[in-house]
Amino acid sequence: MSDLAFDPSRISDAVSKASSEFLIPTYRRYPVEFVRGENCTLWDVAGNEYLDCLAGLSVVSVGHCRGEVTAAVCEQMAKLVHVSNIFYTAPQFELAKRIHDLAGWGRVFFSNSGAEANECALKLARRYGNLSMNGATAVVSLKKSFHGRTMGTLAMTAQPEKHEGFEPMLGEMRYVESGDEEALESALDGACAVFVEVIQGEGGVLPVGTEYLKSVREMCDSRGALMVVDEVQTGLCRTGNWLAFEAHGFTPDIYTLGKALGNGLPIAATVARDDLAELMGPGTHGTTMGGGPVTSSAALAVLGVMESENLHLAAAQAGAALRERLEAIDGVESVRGEGLLLAAELEKSSAEVVEAALGHGLVVNAVTSTAVRFAPPLTIGTAEIDAAAERFEKSIRGAAA
Repeated sequence: MSDLAFDPSRISDAVSKASSEFLIPTYRRYPVEFVRGENCTLWDVAGNEYLDCLAGLSVVSVGHCRGEVTAAVCEQMAKLVHVSNIFYTAPQFELAKRIHDLAGWGRVFFSNSGAEANECALKLARRYGNLSMNGATAVVSLKKSFHGRTMGTLAMTAQPEKHEGFEPMLGEMRYVESGDEEALESALDGACAVFVEVIQGEGGVLPVGTEYLKSVREMCDSRGALMVVDEVQTGLCRTGNWLAFEAHGFTPDIYTLGKALGNGLPIAATVARDDLAELMGPGTHGTTMGGGPVTSSAALAVLGVMESENLHLAAAQAGAALRERLEAIDGVESVRGEGLLLAAELEKSSAEVVEAALGHGLVVNAVTSTAVRFAPPLTIGTAEIDAAAERFEKSIRGAAA
C-alpha cells in the first residue's frame, strides 16, 4: 500500500461543514472520514485503505461488518425493533443466560453503554451499602482509572483533569494509588465498594497486577464491601480470556461489560451476584432501550462467533505475536498489556506517531503522551500483524522528534 498524504479530499465538504457548524465540539478528531469497513480494513471517503488496529476503541471485536452479526440484526429488524422493557422479548433473555454462563454466575441488567453499565453498578453498590452496611456509601477507585463520562462515573474516574469545569463531583469518592494496600485499607472505612479495572485502558493500558487484585478481594471480604470489576474494555476475549479477571485468580461481586458486546451496536451489561440482584426491585433502575431485541440479537451473534472461533485463544496468540513485533522496533521502549490490548511506550511524542501512522494507512491512537494503543479486531491475522508492525515502524521513523 502506498503512503497517504493528508488533504481535504479525505473529508467530504458536507461532513466538514456539519462538524464545524452543527456538532458540539467534544472530540478532537483526526482528519479522516471513514465510509466502509470489512474485518480489519477501513476505507476513507477518497478510497484510501487502512489497517484498523483500534477497532473503534476496542469495540469492533469480531471485525467490521461481520456477516453473522449483520444477518442477525437484519433478521430481527424485519420482525421487531422495540417494545420497551415493560414487556418480554426472547433475545434479551437468551442473551442474559449466555452472559450468566460466561462465568457460571450472575444476573444481568442491560443498558446502552459502558458508562451506563457502571452507573448501574454504582447504584447497586450504594443500595447495598444503605441496606446491608448501615449506610456505608463511599466508593473507592484507583488513580488513573476510567469508568465513564456521566456525572456518576466521572466522579469514580480518578483523573482530576477530566473533572475540571464539572465540579462538584457527585457523592463521596475516594481515590487510591494502584498497588498501595495501606491506602486502600484506610479508604475502605465506611466504603461500600471498590471499583477496579484489570487493565486501566484509558489510563494508559496499565495492568493493575494479580497480587494487588487479590489483595483488593481479600480486603473487601474482610470489610464486607463489594469488589466491582469494570470489564468494559477488557471483557469478552480481548485479553486472552473471556473475562480478564479469570486470569488473576479472584471473582468479583459485580462486573460490567460494554464495547465488544455489540460489535459497534450500543449494548452493555451489569452482572451481579444473585443476592445483590435481589436488592434491585421494580422501579429501582431502568432503561428505555437497553437490551432491546435488535441489539440483543447482535450480541448473541457476537458471542456465537467468539465461541465458534475460540477468539479468546486467538487473541492470546495474536497478542503475543504483535507484542514481539512491536518490541523489535527501534524507538519502542517497552510494550505492556495483555492479549490484544497493548500499549507501545515510545521515545517520542505518541501524537506525532499516530498522525504519521494514518499517513501510512494504520489506525491506532495515543493513549498517553508517549504511548500508542493497539486494540485491533480479535480476528486479526498474521499477515495483518506483520503489516501493522511495518507501518508502525515507518511511522516512528517519519514522526517529528
